[in-house]
Amino acid sequence: MNVFAQNTIVLNVDSVGPKINKEIYGHFSEHLGTCIYEGIYVGKDSEIPNINGYRKDVVEALKEMKVPVLRWPGGCFADTYHWKDGIGQQEDRPSIVNVFWGGVTEDNSFGTHEFLDFCELIGTEPYLSINVGSGSVQEAMEWVEYVTSSDESPMTELRKENGREDPWDVKFWGIGNETWGCGGEMSPGYYADLFRNYSAYIRGNGFQKVICGPSADDTHWTETIMSKLQGKLNLTQGVSMHYYTLPTGNWGSKGSSVDFEEDMYFSTLHGTMKIEDYINQHLAVMLKYDKEGKVKLIVDEWGTWYDQLPGTKGGFLQQQNTVRDALVAGINLNIFNNHADMISMANIAQIVNVLQSPILTKGKEMVKTPTYYIFKMYNVHQEANLVPLELQTEDYSYEGESIPAITASASEKDGVVSVTITNANPNKTVSINCSLNKDLKVADAKILTSNSYTDYNDFGKEEKVSLSDFSTAEVRDKQLNISIPAHSVLLLQLQ
Repeated sequence: MNVFAQNTIVLNVDSVGPKINKEIYGHFSEHLGTCIYEGIYVGKDSEIPNINGYRKDVVEALKEMKVPVLRWPGGCFADTYHWKDGIGQQEDRPSIVNVFWGGVTEDNSFGTHEFLDFCELIGTEPYLSINVGSGSVQEAMEWVEYVTSSDESPMTELRKENGREDPWDVKFWGIGNETWGCGGEMSPGYYADLFRNYSAYIRGNGFQKVICGPSADDTHWTETIMSKLQGKLNLTQGVSMHYYTLPTGNWGSKGSSVDFEEDMYFSTLHGTMKIEDYINQHLAVMLKYDKEGKVKLIVDEWGTWYDQLPGTKGGFLQQQNTVRDALVAGINLNIFNNHADMISMANIAQIVNVLQSPILTKGKEMVKTPTYYIFKMYNVHQEANLVPLELQTEDYSYEGESIPAITASASEKDGVVSVTITNANPNKTVSINCSLNKDLKVADAKILTSNSYTDYNDFGKEEKVSLSDFSTAEVRDKQLNISIPAHSVLLLQLQ
């Protein structure tokens, strides 16, 4: 157990590190539950206010949150998705059954054009997942041509016939998803060879091609795919990693998203902090084969996963989002920031109505969740330079187990130093001494907290959890003392 007379953060303001890619603050959208239909897209004839079929309230909220990159169409759905089903007149598109998520009929009214136009509308980079599980190299190659080509070619002409004259700018391409599971139940060696085949035909200027990497701590998968790419590392720019935080630690009963006590609160945060060990393990393997670190880690699915809310449809993965989830988001984003040299992207699952969503919708109503406000708070780090910090923290202990009470990360952009701090302890305010090596003043401070770690924002009710101003003492002799309340996340900006 770590016990310090004083918790301390030492900021080395003059020693800025690597850029924190804005894509670390990325999101994920899948044809799952009401993420796409009802969440993002309601159609032009809907009574819900919309912009060409996209929910106006969601569009405005996502612009405010500053979404840098959005992954689509999955997820498991991606490996049953054939892109030509989702182009042309909407009423003429064939339907399929969504075998992974609820067995519902997918009418393909939201396809390539709708997704890429949505990305342009909210000002985000698209990240497309190619169907490797049930697709083909030719299908993938034609999709790339359809989306990005300005040459005279059959796919370019088809795109123009469907109403899009100019190509879209798509640089992020995932070649397969969870190929160790729902994406094909493949062995790592077989998939690595398949990836090499696909990657050879996925060509374009500035493309970032992502190889399906491990789940959680599966370093054998990472070792195998990296060894199979020896001499061909130029075929990929990123290795994906998936890790979900399960309060119970198993995929059976995962616990409630709203009805929980301190045992489930602690185990959730304890579980989410494991991701840093897993990141370090996978990076060690990657750097063994790629000593210059050119291939980056992409955590393109992460977040909390609980039991579905009572009364909701099976397979739709609907859950609520409490202060506990805000802590999970803040802790993970601090970890990703502090690995900015080797993590180039991360995508929380998912953007609307599914798992740890920033936004929930129901009919005409929309709710911004605690996770939404964390992403809004942390967007100051996007494209900023990491500021190294030294952190000493007491532990938060529960029934014989302990985790660090405090996590933190810092960055500098345009002369402003932004520090984000989480206090996981649900029972006490933690005092922190922040030491600076430069004369700075507090320019702004925001906090997210609430009376209880089970508090959440609900439809038709006043918000319980949002950002508010936070009062701090003045910096004296390059020292700042902060008292951060229980179960809270703080943004401190210095100038």
